[in-house]
Amino acid sequence: MLPDKSQIIAERPHKTVYRDGNRTIKVFGADYAKADILNEAMNQARIEETGILLPKLEAVTMVDGKWAIISEYIPGKTLDTLMREHPERKREYLELFVSVQMDIHRHTCPQLTKLKDKMNRKISQAKLDATTRYDLHTRLEAMPKHTKVCHGDFDPSNVIIAEDGTPYIIDWSHVTQGNASADVARTYLLFWLAGDIEGANTYLDLFCRKSDTARQYVEKWMPIVAASQSVKGNEKEREFLLSWVDVVDYD
Repeated sequence: MLPDKSQIIAERPHKTVYRDGNRTIKVFGADYAKADILNEAMNQARIEETGILLPKLEAVTMVDGKWAIISEYIPGKTLDTLMREHPERKREYLELFVSVQMDIHRHTCPQLTKLKDKMNRKISQAKLDATTRYDLHTRLEAMPKHTKVCHGDFDPSNVIIAEDGTPYIIDWSHVTQGNASADVARTYLLFWLAGDIEGANTYLDLFCRKSDTARQYVEKWMPIVAASQSVKGNEKEREFLLSWVDVVDYD
């Protein structure tokens, strides 16, 4: 049986997260694909083996007739919450956010889906004309092939700062192995989708400086990532993401 509604930690379309003592219970909607739920649990288990800090997976089960993933509960606050509570410390929190992401990118996990394979599938599904899709596929294939762990949805709401200051990363449903700059482009676009353009630019500047990555290199990933992400979300998000798809400068 589920905890009562007062124990809800987070609500998203098609999923609700509850606290149950020292565990969290992520309950999926009845129409959520079973394969996607099992894949998320498998991703979480594989990332545990890399040494990256995340809540430990405890079980995959049925709760009140719905699939659920049960994980360790980490007492603390998300970076998103801390930024809202202490806006004067936002840059400090963004520095930490970038450091955590760079640490993720230092790991490898050969069992994960390849980022390029996933992006190629998504671009094929995007609502774009055949010429634009072809150009995007071609650009993607020309990008350097890496095997770094890429979170895929790295957002301040997915980093929990525990009571002792240790960062834990949650929500590994979109993790892949591939080029870190594609992961950074995704995070940059997430800031934009949240309406935080200043935060987006500060984040990207910090990442490029700390990792010694050219901003132009990350920007080359923007149209590819935007197109691959446009196949999910609501219509407003799709329109925004597709506005980033510009392959005129492709050569």
